[in-house]
Amino acid sequence: MPENSKLRSLLTDAAERGVRYRESVADRHVAPSAEAVTDARKFVEPMPAEGSDDKAVLSMLDEVGSPATVMMTGPRYFGFVIGGSLPVTVATNWLTTAWDQNVGMHEVTPATSTLERVAMDWMIDLFGLPTACAASFVTGATVANFTALAAARNRVYTNIGWDVEANGLIGAPAVTVIVSAETHPTVIKSLGLLGLGRNRVVRAAVDSQGRIDIKRFPDIDGPTIVCTQAGNLNTGAFDPVGEICEIAKPAGAWVHVDGAFGLWAAASKDREHLCSGFAAADSWATDAHKWLNVPYDSGIAFVRDTAALKSAMSITADYLMTETEFRNPSDFTPELSRRARGVDVWAALKSLGRDGVAEMIDRCCSHARRFAGAFREAGFEVLNDVVLNQVLVSFGDDIRNREIIDEIQEEGTCWCGVTVWQGKTAMRISVCNWSTTEKDVDLSLQAMLEIASRIS
Repeated sequence: MPENSKLRSLLTDAAERGVRYRESVADRHVAPSAEAVTDARKFVEPMPAEGSDDKAVLSMLDEVGSPATVMMTGPRYFGFVIGGSLPVTVATNWLTTAWDQNVGMHEVTPATSTLERVAMDWMIDLFGLPTACAASFVTGATVANFTALAAARNRVYTNIGWDVEANGLIGAPAVTVIVSAETHPTVIKSLGLLGLGRNRVVRAAVDSQGRIDIKRFPDIDGPTIVCTQAGNLNTGAFDPVGEICEIAKPAGAWVHVDGAFGLWAAASKDREHLCSGFAAADSWATDAHKWLNVPYDSGIAFVRDTAALKSAMSITADYLMTETEFRNPSDFTPELSRRARGVDVWAALKSLGRDGVAEMIDRCCSHARRFAGAFREAGFEVLNDVVLNQVLVSFGDDIRNREIIDEIQEEGTCWCGVTVWQGKTAMRISVCNWSTTEKDVDLSLQAMLEIASRIS
């Protein structure tokens, strides 16, 4: 068979298998069967001495791997905050993978670099951020937080006359980092990676919903970075970022917002008030593979101070084409080599439009309220104010909660996670999949409530 025919046959086979997988997600159990998980051990073998036929490799991947996957892309997966890749973004992801562009320098990847710039500008407008912001397309909120906080570190040290890029942190003056008592662990990890320390943070007190209590906000003295949150991972609550900025910015502090999923509330007319005052901050981190529903991996950092971001991220070498009148993506990201993840973001925004994004956000929040209302009506305790897409449910004591959650996961109609909220075990429901319908919510509720009533 001619090489082009082999290529077409292989890629067509892969596309057909992918389509069949996506067509099946609504009908499959969310969790894989025990047999499928056991079968996945077939992948574990010594490195073969001889190669295999390409189609045989693909066949094994699909026939053994697909049944052992969790239906994270399906409409009844409510564990963690995970979106379910819009069809158009799966399609554009396949195409950009075929392009195989290394998005580092505009001069050698003009199409993908331009698309990223457009997507960046659209999101800045959608979120109401300062128009002069720079953006980084990275793997997820972990690296988005890291990237934004690297810019923060550089700026606060520059302000006190220390060149942290040249001299590092050995012998450097101390910088105070204030975080919420409910800050996400990715922020803490980022601080560790940046040499600012995981345990040196000052933890700001929070209220019953996990919001920073502005009345008990720590005093600011000296170079300081403040890390706030848009969308608590358990309750969905928002820190009072505007009020924090009013305190922190006059004192010279850098204010960062971890908005992994909550920043998307700014796209909704009914929920944009939750992001009031956020534009006064200095940096923001979010995920596109959460509420924008693009494929993994896709996070974005936004930074008001372009010079600070470039000082932390840019790279030069004799062989790199760094001189350009356009935006060089590698000036803004930790990686030099990376995939064209910004194209998926562009595709989602182009497909949905501003109104479509808002409708998707509102629909998911409506589903969350539907869950909460049904649980309350059934006599179970909802632990949080349902302001966004997160619902915390308690069925009783910790032991009963874990038994019910384990049974729900095993039963397979839907999948919800376990969490501990302010000392109490609970089931966490996160609704952020574009394809979830009221029917999916009702099917899930029927299964969950039946299991809860059966387990005494």
